[in-house]
Amino acid sequence: MHPPVDDLSPSSVVRFAAEARLPSRYGDFRVIAFECASDGLDYGVMARGDLVGAENVPVRLHSECFTGDVMGSLKCDCRDQLEGALTYVGKAERGAVLYLPQEGRGIGLANKIRAYALQDEGLDTVEANLALGFPDDLRRYDVAAEIIRKLGIRSVALLTNNPSKVAGLTRAGIPVASYIPLRATPNAHNAFYLDTKKAKSGHRL
Repeated sequence: MHPPVDDLSPSSVVRFAAEARLPSRYGDFRVIAFECASDGLDYGVMARGDLVGAENVPVRLHSECFTGDVMGSLKCDCRDQLEGALTYVGKAERGAVLYLPQEGRGIGLANKIRAYALQDEGLDTVEANLALGFPDDLRRYDVAAEIIRKLGIRSVALLTNNPSKVAGLTRAGIPVASYIPLRATPNAHNAFYLDTKKAKSGHRL
């Protein structure tokens, strides 16, 4: 299934690049790559089922996390949420997990590690970003919205605890029919981080 995409549209910044089958430990998926002209980055999607024209499709917008997703950090709940989303979609008739190159809530890996160092000194995750001269969250969802449109999805059931993602997609013109929480069990290393997300960023934990 190739997404219904018009790469020649002057308003389009996202181009369908490639697609292949991808059996995984979470189920059988199609892995799809998109290229974005506005930031020069590649975006990956794990998709299942017929998405064209579908409504209330389970969709996860997952911002990359090198320390959590790849290295298994206990300082965040990113890997837990990613695996929860892939497990959910892997059992569903249809759905998609978008992997967005927005490390450290958009500040990049090096700055994220600088923020970690400030957290080691006692700052919370919001205070650390602010101390580095960044807002709490620099992530954007317009590219994700365009990818969802190119997949043919009409409305989403967003797999998230974050109301900012719901608001961001809605502003970008994607109807959010419902949301599905992805709640991880806190550990000794991320309990303060999760409390901060709930208290300062409104996460539904």
